[in-house]
Amino acid sequence: MRAAGEVHWHEELGLPVAVSHAACSAVLRDRGLGRVWTDRGLVFPAFNQLHRDSLLENEPPKHTRLRRLVSAAFGRGHTERLRSRVEALADTVVRGLADRIAADGSADLLGMVAGPLPVEVIGELLGVPQADRQQLRPWSNAIVKMYEYDLPLAQAVAAEQASAEFTEYLQDLATRRAAEPGVDLISDLVAVRDGSDRLTGDELVATCVLLLMAGHEATVNVIANGVLALMRNRDQWDLLVANPDLLPTAVEELVRYDAPLQLFERTATTEVEIAGTVVRPGTKIAALLGAAARDPEVFPNPDTLDITRTPNNHLGFGAGIHYCVGAPLARVEVAATLRALTTHLPDLHLTTAPKRRPEFVIRGLKRLQVA
Repeated sequence: MRAAGEVHWHEELGLPVAVSHAACSAVLRDRGLGRVWTDRGLVFPAFNQLHRDSLLENEPPKHTRLRRLVSAAFGRGHTERLRSRVEALADTVVRGLADRIAADGSADLLGMVAGPLPVEVIGELLGVPQADRQQLRPWSNAIVKMYEYDLPLAQAVAAEQASAEFTEYLQDLATRRAAEPGVDLISDLVAVRDGSDRLTGDELVATCVLLLMAGHEATVNVIANGVLALMRNRDQWDLLVANPDLLPTAVEELVRYDAPLQLFERTATTEVEIAGTVVRPGTKIAALLGAAARDPEVFPNPDTLDITRTPNNHLGFGAGIHYCVGAPLARVEVAATLRALTTHLPDLHLTTAPKRRPEFVIRGLKRLQVA
């Protein structure tokens, strides 16, 4: 497809899709293309409200204001505050995986490591009490289904219910943190000020939900997809076991090699031309991030996993004004998990074929059985 052109009309999606790195980068960076939220209908009020005030779904000037306030709260050292906690959590869940393998012969790395670790980290970040954290993963899993195409009605209804429940929970937690601040991001989001400006209650809730969905779903899939890639490219796994100093470049390569987010839409706010394709105001175009990550014009031998690859200009964390605010924390989580796995289970290997989730936009696994 790239040889035939950088942008193609996709009949089933009903929009043009960029398939080269240059075109995808242009889609993400061009200020004539933005995130323009459109409600999903009157029957999804909670889901709609979460997105109307989301950092991800707004353009300047609202995006500029939200990003400034959220970045100020995030900038109070939360990534560094959590680094040692993340490393301890990774060590704990990987030891648990090792114990299960010792007892049963094999275990599901997705269920025991990749799934629970990011939830615990987001719980720590937001200051969600330990007893309540088991609710975070089901809420996130239900809500993100709404980003898929041709979603069954039952899953859409479940996403709306999860949106309403999580909203109610966060409103109550924010009220408690306003009265009794803690060392957590919600307390800082409640308190953050820029002159007389502050986040509204709806904006605070939308920010926290975005952090859960982006921070949980993407990190789960980077870890699981990444370990699968390393198991299938044994030389790279063995190289990482022998050289833990390669962790930073390994993390970037795993994000590139099997992108956890395959597609990201933008809507034209003015007429824009991307690689010869004109996008008229009010119409959409998508960046196919998995294709951008395998573009040979940018990545030599793109289908080869190379944990020493540098530079590595992947678009896995986005680009432009919507670049992922949580990227530094995600990198800490993935590196900590890989460090724990290579330390405690250097002979890790697959036992059965992995099971993929059926969704397309968010690419991940259902199960990753290892021994």
